[in-house]
Amino acid sequence: MPDPISVSIFMAFHGDPVAAGVTVFSDGNHHMALADALQQFYVRHPQVRDVFYATTPPGVLTSALAAGGFSLGNLFLSARPHLFISPAPILDQLLAKGLVATHEPFMRSRGNVLLVRAGNPRAIHSARDLARAEVRIFLSNPETESASYQVYAETLARHARGLGVTFDFLESGRSGRVVYGLRYTRIFPGCFEIISLDGSADISPAMREENVVTVYHLGLVGQGGEWGAHLRDFLQHEAVTRIYRHHGLERP
Repeated sequence: MPDPISVSIFMAFHGDPVAAGVTVFSDGNHHMALADALQQFYVRHPQVRDVFYATTPPGVLTSALAAGGFSLGNLFLSARPHLFISPAPILDQLLAKGLVATHEPFMRSRGNVLLVRAGNPRAIHSARDLARAEVRIFLSNPETESASYQVYAETLARHARGLGVTFDFLESGRSGRVVYGLRYTRIFPGCFEIISLDGSADISPAMREENVVTVYHLGLVGQGGEWGAHLRDFLQHEAVTRIYRHHGLERP
């Protein structure tokens, strides 16, 4: 048996993989919207029995797809997706390997923002403030969460150029001001405030275009099993558009 990827993000696995009639692998950046959408699919099609879905960084999912499942300590979880959702470059890779026959646009983000501690004790009002030595930055891990890290790092690099500042933490990671990892902020209500990167006084109209937008695609894995195509079609439904809009995403 091939060595599967080791996964410790237990919160990223949802549902019953044995009973489920359809399995979805998806990146986790829109997990809150996906959860609501899949629940609506189940309500409309209870005969699917359950929907099992994994919402980890794309690298974990592509490795699990190749290995046939996930390793959770001494437990091996066999899971093969019927539908794969991720940023377009990830689906392009799967297409090149013949793991999906085609893929199509699904949703897009509205760019990136800064999350600060509630009350904003460091008085962070724009990307310029990230250059201050006393500010500590939290970013996705560039090795295990490379897809999201690249989006965030590119947005910050573009803003740094426009503002004429230097973000040393993007160049070396040795500044001592960066913590790498990933958290689901909606499970910690009241802990954060959002600071817009596009609406601060530092940002010129031209710089508002420098905020990197992520376009998510979806594709059937193989023939998609009994329910994959039905779920793909449902995810393009207006009801799902409304769910994702509520969570801050929109159709491409």
